[in-house]
Amino acid sequence: MLKEPILLIMAAGMGSRYGGLKQIDPVGSAGELIIDFSLYDAMRAGFKKVIFIVKKENESDFRALIDGGAGKFLETEYAFQTLSDIPKEFSVPEGRVKPWGTCHAVLSAKHLIDSPFAVINADDFYGSDAFQKSYDFLALSEDDAKLSCCMIGYKLENTLTEHGHVARGICDVSGGGFLTGIVERTRVMRSGGQIAFSEDEGNTWVEIKENSLVSMNFWGFSKKILSNFEEKFSIFLANAIKNDPLKSEFYLPAAVGQLINEGRADFKVLMSNDRWHGVTYKDDKAAVVAAIQAMKNTGIYPGILWK
Repeated sequence: MLKEPILLIMAAGMGSRYGGLKQIDPVGSAGELIIDFSLYDAMRAGFKKVIFIVKKENESDFRALIDGGAGKFLETEYAFQTLSDIPKEFSVPEGRVKPWGTCHAVLSAKHLIDSPFAVINADDFYGSDAFQKSYDFLALSEDDAKLSCCMIGYKLENTLTEHGHVARGICDVSGGGFLTGIVERTRVMRSGGQIAFSEDEGNTWVEIKENSLVSMNFWGFSKKILSNFEEKFSIFLANAIKNDPLKSEFYLPAAVGQLINEGRADFKVLMSNDRWHGVTYKDDKAAVVAAIQAMKNTGIYPGILWK
């Protein structure tokens, strides 16, 4: 063991998406939320420390969800994503209320990160395989001429909902298994017996192979990548404040793509055969609840996670 990896969970958007943290619906028979299963899988994989990125106004609600469960078994810390947390040479545009994006969310926790770290979304179910593979990679990886990083990849067919379209990062991979590029498709769904994406609000569709590799925002990063993110974020802000001051966001895939193109980082793609679960639409919940219960019934998870 060279280092002790940290898990970083992006949860700053949960309040806005769900109308308040107290209204998040449980998906487990003992009242567990999706995030509970991620934390349980992370703990089993070897993670001991978790950093939650939340809105400051949601901190008490979030702690109430975590402290009595996973918080009893994992070291937890909190970071807060705020609009004003930007380099001093910039100022927040008048009227801006939208967050600066997922790369900015990671940077909001930089003062708490002292080792390699994995990053996930709070409201996605990734499966235990992803956590084990990311932990094992980060614990043993070492930077050389390039930063040593990883991405958990999923088969597109394992990441769709039956109730509408989703956004997915379609990935290109080298023969050696390293990420070479990501193209974000914002409207992907099953249509007419095939999987397709649209870039014109559904007027036309382009087929995608069902076994295409996609990113679900599960990353593994070298600690040294944070200074690269800071540099890229400043460049983003200089353009965004001038061209789209109210809505533009800097996402992790964009930062990752830039570092790959510049030859600064290698991203090993670690494939997971697990199925993603999430409540993108209200009608998704029943399927997620059934899938979680099936995993409890077969012993993948205990009847009560935290006891």
